[in-house]
Amino acid sequence: MNITIRYARSEDAEAVTHLYNYYIKHSVATFDLETRSIEDRLAWIDEHTPGSSHTLLVAIDEDTSALAGYAATSAFRPKAAYDTSAETSIYIDHEYTGRGIGRELYRRLFELLETTDLHRLYACLVVPNEASFRLHAEFGFTLVGTFTEAGYKHGAFHDIHWLEKRL
Repeated sequence: MNITIRYARSEDAEAVTHLYNYYIKHSVATFDLETRSIEDRLAWIDEHTPGSSHTLLVAIDEDTSALAGYAATSAFRPKAAYDTSAETSIYIDHEYTGRGIGRELYRRLFELLETTDLHRLYACLVVPNEASFRLHAEFGFTLVGTFTEAGYKHGAFHDIHWLEKRL
């Protein structure tokens, strides 16, 4: 397997949509309840500018041209005082998990963020999600809080962990 990591482009919108919608339908990794449209994901991709603090990277399997996963930083909160903080997200296609793709995506993403004005990164993880928790801890994220029963999905309430990383 040969994986290439690059900035997302508009032609990735369909694959990104398919991947994210899988997690909406089949997991609690996202609290979105309604699937997203390609147009919605295209607009989201356009909000992530290469070289900026809001970056979106994709991992492409060069053997199949399939999207293996993506990692992004997005606005943490809409108020200007939060502009030096960002929220991270990472999704790996369920057929590619356990192969180190998430680790490589985050390594490259955090390397690129070194040239931005970001001061803090935050990640919100649904409990339990040990694989994601370990990945984030490996990159220096620490647990700063737990919100109990913060979301209701698939017939149950779920806790969330908030993690923080200093840059």
